[in-house]
Amino acid sequence: MFPISLPSFDIKLKEENKQTYIFDIIRKKYFVLTPEEWVRQHVIHLLITHYGYPKSLFKIEKGHLYNSLQKRTDIMVYNRDGKVHLLVECKANFESINQKTLIQVMQYNLFHKANYVLITNGLTNFCFDLMEQESKQITDIPFYKINE
Repeated sequence: MFPISLPSFDIKLKEENKQTYIFDIIRKKYFVLTPEEWVRQHVIHLLITHYGYPKSLFKIEKGHLYNSLQKRTDIMVYNRDGKVHLLVECKANFESINQKTLIQVMQYNLFHKANYVLITNGLTNFCFDLMEQESKQITDIPFYKINE
């Protein structure tokens, strides 16, 4: 479909009215297949199958207000206490991840206060640990821990 470097999964696609749709296992319905949705679905499956995040703790395209503008966060994974553990911003594979992207995500996180932030276009991933006073880039996505 769209070239990315994330692991493949059992992809469910359907064609309808000359449009391709992909099934989202969290929202339990089909969505128009765009390059960003392709990345989002790969990230969801990666977090569940490789990093152990429970499906029940995901929220996809959660809305929030930023400077009185309606914005949406691509993926949020909560901990068992109902706090945002991981905030994920997905971009299309042809979009570069740059300073503007980082600022956008960190502004979103002022509202959500996630422990970790992941920014990906399916080819390049940047993950940040925000639990300390000073945020730091980390080399991998944190695995889900039962006590989180």
